Amino acid sequence: QVQLVASGGGSVQAGGSLRLSCAASGSIISINAMGWYRQAPGKQRELVATITNGGRTNYADSVKGRFTISRDNAKNTVYLQMNSLIPEDTGVYYCKAESVRTMIHLYLEAWGRGTLVTVSS
Repeated sequence: QVQLVASGGGSVQAGGSLRLSCAASGSIISINAMGWYRQAPGKQRELVATITNGGRTNYADSVKGRFTISRDNAKNTVYLQMNSLIPEDTGVYYCKAESVRTMIHLYLEAWGRGTLVTVSS
């Protein structure tokens, strides 16, 4: 079974920075894409950023230039460096892994539980 554990959330004032981490475990052989999504109160979950195992990145327009996604394939870990945070960035941040191949199974996707980010003005 694949597990994703996210960490690094917290409360910060506008203009501040946070770094999220998400580690995948479970006899993993390979992971295709990894990414971060967020859900603000009363809103649907939305894509924040994704990165392929080759390093190709994709960002939501609202975070371009402020957030940077990266990953360590050897550690099956994805990171999200968030700078110049604004109150609109507040929400629960979830990590996702796509096409996770383990010793016995191929998981099309796996989600972490989420970590709360609160940005105050």
